[in-house]
Parts: sequence; structure tokens; C-alpha cells
Amino acid sequence: MTDLPVVRPLPEASPRAHADRQVTGDHWRVTVLGAGLFRIEWSDDGAFEDRVSTFAVRREVEPVDFTVERDERGVVITTERARLRYDGEQFSTHGLLVECLGRDSGRWRYGEPANDLGGTTRTLDDVDGRAELGPGVVAPGGVAVLDDSESFLFEDDGWIGTREPGRRDLYVFAYGRDYAAAVEAFYAVSGAPTRLPRWALGNWWSRYHPYTTDSYLALMDRFRDEELPFSVAVIDMDWHRVDSVPPEYGNGWTGYSWERSLFPDPPAFLRALHERGLRTTLNLHPADGVRAFEDAYPEVARAVGVDPDSGAAIPFDPTDPEFLRAYFAQLHHPLEADGVDFWWIDWQQGSSSNVVGIDPLWLLNHFHHLDAARDGRPGMTFSRYAGPGSHRYAVGFSGDAVVSWASLAFQPEFTATAANIGYCWWSHDIGGHTRGVRDDELATRWVQFGVFSPISRLHSANNPFIRKEPWAFPAEHRDAMGEALRFRHRLVPYLHTMNHRAAAGTPLVRPMYHLEPRRSEAYGVPNQYAFGSELIVAPITEPRSPSSLRGSVRAWLPAGTWTDIFTGTVYHGDRAVELHRSTASIPVLLREGGILPLANNLDATRNPAALEVLVAPSAAGEFVLAEDDEDDRVIGPDGGPAARTTLRWNPETGDFQIDAISGRAEVVPAVREWTITFLAKLPTGEVTANGKPVDPTGTDGRWSVTFSARSGENSVVHVDGDLRVGTSQLDAIQELLERAQTGNPEKLEAWEIVNADRSAAERIAELTAVNLPEAVRSALIELLGAVG
Repeated sequence: MTDLPVVRPLPEASPRAHADRQVTGDHWRVTVLGAGLFRIEWSDDGAFEDRVSTFAVRREVEPVDFTVERDERGVVITTERARLRYDGEQFSTHGLLVECLGRDSGRWRYGEPANDLGGTTRTLDDVDGRAELGPGVVAPGGVAVLDDSESFLFEDDGWIGTREPGRRDLYVFAYGRDYAAAVEAFYAVSGAPTRLPRWALGNWWSRYHPYTTDSYLALMDRFRDEELPFSVAVIDMDWHRVDSVPPEYGNGWTGYSWERSLFPDPPAFLRALHERGLRTTLNLHPADGVRAFEDAYPEVARAVGVDPDSGAAIPFDPTDPEFLRAYFAQLHHPLEADGVDFWWIDWQQGSSSNVVGIDPLWLLNHFHHLDAARDGRPGMTFSRYAGPGSHRYAVGFSGDAVVSWASLAFQPEFTATAANIGYCWWSHDIGGHTRGVRDDELATRWVQFGVFSPISRLHSANNPFIRKEPWAFPAEHRDAMGEALRFRHRLVPYLHTMNHRAAAGTPLVRPMYHLEPRRSEAYGVPNQYAFGSELIVAPITEPRSPSSLRGSVRAWLPAGTWTDIFTGTVYHGDRAVELHRSTASIPVLLREGGILPLANNLDATRNPAALEVLVAPSAAGEFVLAEDDEDDRVIGPDGGPAARTTLRWNPETGDFQIDAISGRAEVVPAVREWTITFLAKLPTGEVTANGKPVDPTGTDGRWSVTFSARSGENSVVHVDGDLRVGTSQLDAIQELLERAQTGNPEKLEAWEIVNADRSAAERIAELTAVNLPEAVRSALIELLGAVG
């Protein structure tokens, strides 16, 4: 099959394990793939599988030490992390046991549930609330299991293959509560996540709606005029013929021909989007194949040996190499030549194909990725999850979200839990796609979560009353949505650095128990998550209180201090706290010593000439900013970023240092304007930038210095005197009480207690006697308990 350009082995594939990693018997084989990872096979015919599977791409991994003790039939294999006991018979509960060694106890017997913490699922279509999740590789009991027995295979030349009957193929992860090591072992076998192009990290506009060239460009121009930034334009299915399909061909769900009544000049339309700084994706529903009304039908028909004059439908069959060749060469490449940047593969038609055991969604994801990666391109795809290993195929579409608080309440947990199966880049229908009722607060909170999710894609159904344009909402919500969308584009320098980090093995969004696996509190906040290396996010997913006019979320903070980057409130960690926020923001907390680089413009496609760096200065910190060229084709020699800029804060010396850029300096501006913002009280001494005195601007709790510097030279901001975090919360308390929908006498009584010359604990105790609504009292207690 090597004559088919899109068919080729994955470049990282090395499916045959070294012989000295394998322990075998007549009908079984155990391969030690890591200190806690065993591949365990049973074969009725005594032969074993060494081809690439949808999950397992690499079995030639770094060696680990282990010992082998054999008896008459079975074996005991021991590593530093785990021990496997196997009797050499067909797998059974009494004959196959894996147990953890060392700090974490835990054991699993074949046939028993592994009780892992879950992974993810194929789709959230029509799910109004929680969904059942598939397996992951992390388990609080220490042992997780992936059964790879039913997945299909790839031959050495890259074409598809099927499994032999009578074989079992298990991967057992025995890493205790070292969840990072379990995910690292998963990636070692299954391959690295896709590194996304930088432009994919901005906002995406998506709506199921029959736009025209003029209406779509006018919408993009209004977004620009309102300073609502987008970097990706998603054109849903009405880009192609739908209602104009002749009835003898069936419906218009599948299509590859532009609807010229809406888009009379597609190349000009796509060119106009590019001129506005937007990449474009078109929606695909390929299940109905290629029918005679399609523009490309004659070429496709000839390519697959059908007489074009016959008008015979060409069925969708990705297991047929002739069809697959025509599918890309005749249907997709000409549209890409017109300006389509990537494809939204919206497969919904099940997991069966013309070959037993082969899932057409897997084939679409796999071959679209290989095709998109031709000629050094980034390999960008946008499709549904097909099972373990899907992290190799860029962005996931989670499905048609129901418009409801229950849907929003599950999405943060759903997104974070996907890290347990190595899945990094979920894209949700932000704001919800279908059904539900209009709720302006719900839409706002969903957009705010979307900004702090892997892909920020606003989406709506084909319903004129389901809207996401911020100007369609009242001022309070319009302003909050606009600020959130603008902040997403400011986050892109941070997100692109985390993009490289994800490609190296650490997903952008992770559950709190990945950070603190041995703290029970970390398992009790499923909607709270780490967002990269510096931030913790706790989205608000319930309606606000009618008395406090604030939404709330229960959070648990690890040890240290944590600063909300929007409100400036500082919290002591190692405790639970209830966080209350107005419609303006959700809790986004920067760790102590955290360094957060932000663009000072809204262009997600270029490395900025001006950056603001937020610093939480109560501890030392370091952050290595990663940048590539505009097309994301120039990368470093190690596969990492083309250019690195190290940012360091040293509280002992009072120095914030920006190192000279390393790597390909030409990909970033030669001179940059830097704004260093300290989330701390105003300094007691002098501040200098590169040895010259500068006057801080800002207020107590958040102040900045700004200067220009050459990217090829070191720069230092020096702060004399103490830098203490935390500020008085009196202004925030006054605003809370002013807006609260409750009795004025009770407000005054609470205000007098807040201003009393007593400790925070004493004032909190006195507030319990004031007849306030509980939501107002809780919000007051949060602010009084903050670092002052």
C-alpha cells in the first residue's frame, strides 16, 4: 500500500519490543515496558502480535531492570515498582495478579474491575449532565488496565490489518498514585500528543447557520471592530449543497461541493478570511459517499473505476485504498488549494465498517492526520475521540452539547479527567449547541470556562434564537464575554508554551489529584483543575445567588499562597475555601512564584512585540517561554520550540530576569516592550530596569514597570525592599455589601463588624450572629479570610 501517499507508518512507530524485554511460555508472553507497565498476552495458537495497534505504537522503549522467577508453568516478574504473578494458563482471577511495590500498595486480579479514575468518551451528543467515561491509566488503588485485544492494527507499510482470533492483549499500569509516571508510560507506548499550531489556541467562531460570503465577512469585521478576537473561522455544513441536492440523491448531509448561492467565489472568500488573520475549517459528514451531483464526481468515479456517465453512487469506504486515495486527492486537496486550512470530521455513524473490527472514525482520524501533516504541515485535525491513542490526532470535538447548567457543570470534570488517558485538546460547544432555554448568566459562565479550556470554540445550533455573539446579550454579560474572549488571546504565549509541554507529556488541563495524588481533598473537587504549570482554575457552573449576586464554587488549594489574577485576592493554601465571584470573572489562581506571560495585543497568530508578565512574588519561580515561527514549521533541533526565553524571579535578591533568547532568534521581534506586573503590595524601596530607576504604576496589590529591551540581551528588573502579597479587602467587601439584595440594617451591622479593630477570626465569628443570607455571609468570610 505504499503507493498511497497518505498511507505510511507513523514516524515514531517501533512496535517490536526487544527480545530481552520479553518473557514467554507456550501460549503466553509478558513484555516489561516500564517499571510499572506490563504487556500481558495470551495466544491460543502460540503466536504473538508485533504490529502497531491503534493504541500501541512503540514497544521498543527505554529498558528497565527486572527479575524473573519461573516455576513449572508460570512466572513471577518483579521491577522496582511492581510484581506480576502468573500461572501460565488462560487468564483467570486466581492465576494472574499484579501488585504495586514501594510507597503505594495496591493489587489487581484478572477479571476484577481496576477501579481507575476514568478517561474520556467518544461523544457528549445529547448528554444533559454526566456521561459514562471509558478507562484511564491512573487508579487510586494503584493498578489500571487497558484491554487492547479488540483494537485493529496497522501493517508495516502503514495500511490497516486485523487481529487473529483467540488472543488477549492487556496493558497493566501499576504506578500506585504516581499518576504522572502512569501517563508518561502511556505516552511512551502510544506516542506523543500532537503539538498544535499557535493559531489554534485563539478563539474559534462556529455556528450551524447558512451564512453567505457577505454575511460571514461582515460578522468577522464586526468582531474586529468590537475588539472581539478570533483566530479560526469554522464553516458548518451549509458551506456545501444541502437543500439544493436533487431529491433522487437523498439528503444533503454529506457534501463536497460549495453552495454557490451562498459562496459564489470560494477562493476569494477564503482569501478574505486569511487576510483577516483567520484560519478556516469546513465541516464533513462523509458517510453518504460521493454522489453524481458533486462537482468532483467525474474525477472520483474515474479514480475508483466507475463510469462517470453511469451516475452510480460511490459509497464511503475508508477500508478501500482506491476510495481513500480519491477521497483525499480528488475531494479534499482541491479545496485545500482554494484555501481550506483543515477539516472538521463530524463522524456520527457508528464504529462499524466493511472490515470486521475496524472503526471508520479511527481511519478518518488517522489518515486525515497523516494527510494534513504532509509537506511538513502541523497535522491539524478536528474530530471525535475514537479510543485510547486518539491523543495523536490533534483537536477533539466533544459533540452537540445541550444548553443547560448540567452540561456546563460536567464539562470541566470531563475535560480534566481526559488527562487520565493522555487526551489533551478537547473542543466543546461553548455556550451549548442545542435545546435548553436562554440563560444569559449560563452563556457567560460557559464562555469564561471556554477561555480556560483547551480549545475556546463558541458554537450554536441552526436556530436563530441560540446566539453567542456578545452584543446579543445585556451589557453585564456582553462586557464579561468580551473581556473573557480578549483575555484568551492575551493568554496565547502561555498556552503555546503549554502546547509544547503537552507534546512532551503533560496535558494542559489536569485534575487536582494529578498534583496532589495522596491528598484526599484533591479528589473532592472534580471541577477544579490545573491549567498548565502556573494556574489553578475553578469554573463557576451554578447560577448565582439572588442575595449576593455572585456565583460560587467550592475549591481546595494546595499548600502555599494563591493569587486570583483578576481580583488580586490572595489565599493561604492547604485548605478548602468557597470562592465567590461576580459575573465579571471566575477564580483563576496563580501559584506562589508563578510567572504568567501575556500578550499585550490580540493577535494569536504572531509572536507579540509587547508582553505583560504577571508575577506572584512570594516564592522563587522560573518560566521558559516557548515560541515558533508564524507558520509553526520552524522548531528547535530537539523537536521543541524554535526559540526559548527564560524568565526568573528571585525573591532573595529582588531580581526579575529576562534571559537573552536562545535558539532561532529570528522568529521573535528583535526588540520587545516588557511590562512586569507584581501581584504584591507596592515596594518599600527603589525599582530599576536594566540599572535605570523606573516609577511603578498601579495600585497596592498590583503594580507594574514597563521598559524595552533587545531580545538578544539579558534584562533585569530589580526591586529593593520587601514585596509582600495580600491587600486590604475593604473595598471588595463594601462592593459586595452595596450590591447584595438584603436588608440595609444588616448590611450596616456587618460593615461595622468588618471595620472593627479585631482579628479576622473574631470578626468572622461575630458575622455568624448577623441576620444575613448565607451566600452573603459566606462571601464576606472568604474576603475576611484572605491574606491582608
